[in-house]
Amino acid sequence: MSHFPTVPQIEFEGSKSKNPFAFKHYNPNEKIGGKKMKDHMRFAAAYWHVMRNSLSDPFGAGTALMPWDDGSDSLDNALRRVPVFFEFLQKCQIDFYCFHDRDIAPEGKTLAETHANLARVTQELKAFQKGTGKQLLWGTACLFSHPRYAQGAGTSPNADVFAYGASQVRHALEATKALGGEGYVFWGGREGYATLLNTNMKRELDHLAALLHLAVDHAKKIGFKGQFLIEPKPREPSTHQYDSDAAACLNFLREYGLLKHFKLNLETNHATLAGHTMEHEMEVAIGSDALGSVDANRGDTLLGWDTDQFPTDLYLTTNIMLRILKMGGFTKGGLNFDAKRRRESHEPVDLFHAHIGGMDAFARGLKIAHAIIQDGKMDKFVAKRYSSWDSGIGKKIESRKVTLAQLDAYAQGVTPPRLDSGRQEMLENLINEYIR
Repeated sequence: MSHFPTVPQIEFEGSKSKNPFAFKHYNPNEKIGGKKMKDHMRFAAAYWHVMRNSLSDPFGAGTALMPWDDGSDSLDNALRRVPVFFEFLQKCQIDFYCFHDRDIAPEGKTLAETHANLARVTQELKAFQKGTGKQLLWGTACLFSHPRYAQGAGTSPNADVFAYGASQVRHALEATKALGGEGYVFWGGREGYATLLNTNMKRELDHLAALLHLAVDHAKKIGFKGQFLIEPKPREPSTHQYDSDAAACLNFLREYGLLKHFKLNLETNHATLAGHTMEHEMEVAIGSDALGSVDANRGDTLLGWDTDQFPTDLYLTTNIMLRILKMGGFTKGGLNFDAKRRRESHEPVDLFHAHIGGMDAFARGLKIAHAIIQDGKMDKFVAKRYSSWDSGIGKKIESRKVTLAQLDAYAQGVTPPRLDSGRQEMLENLINEYIR
């Protein structure tokens, strides 16, 4: 029985198609630069948004119609969601998915029952993966929703809460391994503070690092070869979260000897909340060889919170794909649609319209980014702008083969420097030539 009887298999029909249930630009097997489009993108669907998001907001109850869901937080209901989700993945031609442990399996009356629920649903997911060929991109533990984590998990002032969170991490990590997950994410939704009046920041950071080290140690013990990821976000729900942006995360990982084990999972909407662009965050991560995966969404510049909208802005998708192509593409990461429909888009078919739009936008972004790289004009301009560093005094500075006194003598012996134009407007015009 189909859970989406009015939705056909989504296929590529080309840019002239008027079919709302068809890809206009995403052609999975089309090769761009010698690589299939689906392998460039590695699209993933977020279990929490597709199957669990009721579309509530701070001022109103959920509106989402989910006829397969009885509304209970029971194991039976959790198991009923699994075939619905995989039908959605198949119809959308999405090869990967991501989950939090509490998205897929309910909390039990005891911790042992909670873990048993997760183990049972993991079995079900594994069976459907085998039957459909779908794969797990990454898993994680939900250490932010339950009231016990109101003051953090790894950074909780209560050691028993830390232990409870560590228990969840262990079982979520083992479930991720059992499902062949390519990564495991830590998102510190409550790992921060509301006020410094009651906070020992140094101690909390030490404890958070301890939790990550424990996870790394357990991964070695069980043979998990996936990539560990940490996801930056500056605030909301906390006043300040310790993983506030890419630079802060990298500094934390370096300080505690974790950078060799972790890369970053960057989200566009989180970059916005941090006061950055997504391309800024990606450049910071790539500069440290630490970009692992991307949560593909966008925010609303008129709203100051995490709106998790689907990415439809071609400038955004082009900028993201430019950087992914230049770093050589994903290895164990991908583009995960951590995005939800608007509250008014409450029918099941809207799940398909939303993902089709996001996939098409990234397909266009990929083609545009590839064209920009192949043309080479922008790269040549940037290379020429920094050409004074390729030889002479610039090369000596970069290789640290010059002293401050030598630079002083050099500066006094040359004509005062004259800067060339940065040509920002010309370059913006050039980007517009590609986006057509």
